[in-house]
Amino acid sequence: MTAILDQLRTAPRSVLGKLPGISSDDDESRRPLPVSGMLAAAITLGAGLAVLTTLTLVGWMAAPRGALGQGLPSVFRTAAQIWLAAHHAGFDIPGGRVGLLPLGLMVLPGLLLYKAGRWMARDADLRLRLPARLPKNSPKDKANARRRAQLVLVVQAGVSLAAPYAMLAGGIALVTTNDITTPSIGETLISHFILAFLAGTLATARTIGPWRVMPRLLPERVRAVTVGTAVATAIMLAAGLVLVLVALVLNFDQVRALSDVLAPGFVGGVLLLLVQLLYLFNAVIWGMSYIAGPGFSVGADTLVAPTGVQLGTVPSLPMLGALPDSGPVPVWMMGVIALPFAAGAVAGVVVARISPSPAYEAAPLWGFVTGVTTGLAAAALAALSGGPIGGGRLTVVGPPVWEVALSVALEVGVAAGISAGVTNLLLLNRKARAPLDKAAAPVRKAGAAIARAASKVGLAESDTRPLPGHWMDATEADTQPIPVIRDDWQDEHASAAAETLAQARPRTPLDQAQPSRRDIVDESDDKGGHVIYVDPYAWDRD
Repeated sequence: MTAILDQLRTAPRSVLGKLPGISSDDDESRRPLPVSGMLAAAITLGAGLAVLTTLTLVGWMAAPRGALGQGLPSVFRTAAQIWLAAHHAGFDIPGGRVGLLPLGLMVLPGLLLYKAGRWMARDADLRLRLPARLPKNSPKDKANARRRAQLVLVVQAGVSLAAPYAMLAGGIALVTTNDITTPSIGETLISHFILAFLAGTLATARTIGPWRVMPRLLPERVRAVTVGTAVATAIMLAAGLVLVLVALVLNFDQVRALSDVLAPGFVGGVLLLLVQLLYLFNAVIWGMSYIAGPGFSVGADTLVAPTGVQLGTVPSLPMLGALPDSGPVPVWMMGVIALPFAAGAVAGVVVARISPSPAYEAAPLWGFVTGVTTGLAAAALAALSGGPIGGGRLTVVGPPVWEVALSVALEVGVAAGISAGVTNLLLLNRKARAPLDKAAAPVRKAGAAIARAASKVGLAESDTRPLPGHWMDATEADTQPIPVIRDDWQDEHASAAAETLAQARPRTPLDQAQPSRRDIVDESDDKGGHVIYVDPYAWDRD
């Protein structure tokens, strides 16, 4: 797809360059950002549908007659519905609704949108538009102004890709509606817009600089909370993955028995394995909800949690054979609830290391804020991982969203507040290190490890280096016109002073060379580098 986008980028310019009166310079011929976003959205949607239509056509030829519909129109309709489901857009069926969709399907459109976003960032005009008057107080103020301009540009790029992408997806949802399945137009627009916006902003930010400096586009405090939230969420997801893998290993006999009951054959077995791999992301989030305490449901009036298990009839998916039996769980399983507290402790150390607070009481507050944002992120993941499967008992499947949000926010927030306060105290008050040295030894070791890891990716470094930038530089697109200083130009005050001095001092012989002025720039010098212009009105500004 990248090759197609590159050809689309260069071909029109080769034609435009041959037209009279039109420059073929690359900077001047860059397309407006909305135009590049529209082209990238259309190409991405077409490429994704082409891939899924090909796979659906192969399945239609190999499947029993009528399984995927009759004729090629049914094949295309099925491929389009799978594409909508890959963006987590649910649809209605007779007697219920399907909302439990595999999160693994989002990998395909996510990668295509990221590639399209990178192409859009190279193709469009992404030069910064800074304010006419920049801050004069300090280099940090100027860096903050440029950071804000870069963030505005990144958001504009994300919207330029997401808006046309969502509109095109809404048209596809209308076309694929039939008597059996009815895609939800609202979910289609929202899901496609959010996924394209995230991919577009990430791709544009990646164009500004490498991965390790991307968080430096955010202010220091926001960066600390964001990184702390990401660390806590990643630790809990990793723990959920370990829990799922251990359950599959311990209950492998039940998983194999369910597979033998289905008897899918070779082709069906491959497809069944692929479906389970796509649902593995959902299972990991369910494991995270189990660790947090609320657990998850596999149907109405069911619960799988550390406090107990109550199950009924579950769908015949082999990976569900890893679920524990109904009844009380061992007491030692309650120990998994300590994992969110450990994640919060590590996140608090990260927050305090990235952005220490001069006030002792502020660090615990920002640690608790990190816990709240982690709870919101966990709630969003829980909402994505669950949903109904038709009607009846399977209308309630997945983790309870608000219970997960409250549990994670309290568990991670309390631990992060305590660890952030202790770490901030040790960083600012050296006198307090002696009595707290022995008690805070584990926290200090964890903080040192996190600091070493963060320094490698550029997260814990101060803003002493200049902000990253590609061609998006203020010198290329300043909104205030730069005055041209000529050799024979002087303002009225300088002219009067020069005339007075000329009358007071003796004339110099013509054969003696006058020293050249250092504030005059020779613009005819094209040896490369930057040209620095002198503002003639700088003396008159306050």
